[in-house]
Amino acid sequence: MSRVQLALNVADLEGSVEFYSKLFGVEPTKRHPGYANFALTDPPLKLVLIEGAAGQDTRLDHLGVEVESTDQVTAATDRLTAAGLATFEENDTSCCYALQDKVWVHGPGKEPWEVYAVKADTDRMGGSAVLAPAADACCSS
Repeated sequence: MSRVQLALNVADLEGSVEFYSKLFGVEPTKRHPGYANFALTDPPLKLVLIEGAAGQDTRLDHLGVEVESTDQVTAATDRLTAAGLATFEENDTSCCYALQDKVWVHGPGKEPWEVYAVKADTDRMGGSAVLAPAADACCSS
């Protein structure tokens, strides 16, 4: 099973967790200071909430597709490269409190997309070279 990921920067993490818990009828799957995620099966969605600056409107951080295995990340990398898209691979990287293998591409509006597989939970937010320019990004270095 794969699912789309939507990562949002939110000014009010607690209020956002409360809202999305009511919207989807479930509590977050993972909680850490400044971070929460919902791993939904219906609809198949990974909703990631990252605490942003106070008073800031909610905004897109990044998009993704969560897959089950590193083999699927490798297949996506091969497919995206063959399609002529510039890719950036990260293996055994800690991001959003998880050890992941992933590949990044950017859409025509420069929106970052990742195809990733979670290998294990970790106790740190982590960092990603791809999102480094966005200092408050979930996976920024």
